[in-house]
Amino acid sequence: MTAGAPIDGAAGTTPIPVGDPVAADTAPVPSQQLGGGAADTSFPRAGRKQLGYRTADVDQFLLQARRTYEGDPSLPSPVTSQEVRRTAFPVHRRGYSARFVDAAMDRLEEVFFERERRERIREIGEDAWWADTQQLLSEVKGRLQRDRGRRFRRRGLLTTGYRISEVDAFLDRITAMFEGNETVSSMEVRSAVFHSQWRGYDEDQVDALLDSVVVLLLATR
Repeated sequence: MTAGAPIDGAAGTTPIPVGDPVAADTAPVPSQQLGGGAADTSFPRAGRKQLGYRTADVDQFLLQARRTYEGDPSLPSPVTSQEVRRTAFPVHRRGYSARFVDAAMDRLEEVFFERERRERIREIGEDAWWADTQQLLSEVKGRLQRDRGRRFRRRGLLTTGYRISEVDAFLDRITAMFEGNETVSSMEVRSAVFHSQWRGYDEDQVDALLDSVVVLLLATR
């Protein structure tokens, strides 16, 4: 599987009605989203008594993103769309406003994903790329069709996991989205947060599914 994290329990393949992936929007990333330091970044700060993302961490990540975007050959580990999706910044008082940074990260993920998609299509062809995407959709739907409370492995007796009722409620929204009855953005999925409970759902399995849902949303824009 090349389109996303593998998830067992596949169901039948369902076509995805979308436009030409190669013709998708590839507008440049605004410079303020790829700033190389505080002087280049236009993110507003959180309020005086509010927590925001630690500015040094945000600036450093955006510097790496800029170098990747510009094709810096000296960069040892280029930033990927998956890395953008999974990056979580520490917080402190008067950091960058989380709302604005999250929106910028969402846009960055779209741009890097589109670049990676075009490259993959050049490597394997459009038909093979769509076949991978269809397979991923089949696997995600197979997981979603499981009974509530049984969609993922449970954690052990003395360990905590994601709260089952919260995860299932969110996945019901994802199911409704695939059926055309709900609207869920990639940023909503990427920023989903669940409380913990004893013997909750395995976090890695839940995160893998959400990661794949984001891939599908980006693939079908």
